Amino acid sequence: MRKTLLGSLYLSLAASIWGGMYVVVKVVVDVVPPLELVWLRYVIAMFALLIIGVVTKQSWRIKKRDWLLIFIIGLVGNTISIVTQEVGTMLSNAQMGAIITSTTPAFMVLFARIILKEKITFKKAVSIVLATIGVCIIVGNAHIDFSHQLGGVSLLIAALTWSLMSVLIKRVPEQYSPIVVTSYATLVAIALLTPFTISRLDELDFQAMMHPSIWGGLLFLGVISTACGFLLWNRGLQMLNASSGGLFFFFQPVVGTFLGWLLLGEQVGLSFGIGTLFIFIGVLLVIRKE
Repeated sequence: MRKTLLGSLYLSLAASIWGGMYVVVKVVVDVVPPLELVWLRYVIAMFALLIIGVVTKQSWRIKKRDWLLIFIIGLVGNTISIVTQEVGTMLSNAQMGAIITSTTPAFMVLFARIILKEKITFKKAVSIVLATIGVCIIVGNAHIDFSHQLGGVSLLIAALTWSLMSVLIKRVPEQYSPIVVTSYATLVAIALLTPFTISRLDELDFQAMMHPSIWGGLLFLGVISTACGFLLWNRGLQMLNASSGGLFFFFQPVVGTFLGWLLLGEQVGLSFGIGTLFIFIGVLLVIRKE
């Protein structure tokens, strides 16, 4: 039970951090284009992860047979998913970003069934339905401009690829620390993105980037959202099965919508509270089941 509660806490914190991330991205992406933004946040995250790894004296050795899996995790989750997420957020708004990517748990259940052969139990299905209803209720009063179709498609790709990555993490042997796995996956993303970004960095408006809201946002995205968020998510998934762990992703639209209202002036109403209640009930069902 302690393992379940601790894993639930890790996943809840990670999803909540990423809910707030959409508000930060919405501010920073006006100055730093999506591709360069992803590259910069990974470079910052890599420094943070290396410091954590050195301080905690991690073993960085990975067996040859596991390198392909870690590369795929870095390609699918850390590269494709995050880039499409940033592009989608730029083309839409903070609420839409949090809400569409919160379809991740449903995709995780599907991938967990196909890849890990996890059973879709009745209680698990009810939990997903309740949480999905909660998201739909929140969407109903989010005043989202659905003309941003390209942003929506990009966010949907982000949700699909993140779901696949989250399930693949369950295939990584538990002998490897989440710090080590996250570091190598981040390094893969940096290596893949560098050829596309390095020649464009001199086009950035460095004067605008000196504004506290921009460099502070970059630090948040790199250290808190990427390094800490990925560590919490990966560790939490190791403690719960993939399909149940995915339910905690529903905290994203709650935090994203709330902060969008608080900081960006996006509209919410009574439906936000009702939808949040449905989401919490769905998550509590998973905790009780575990």
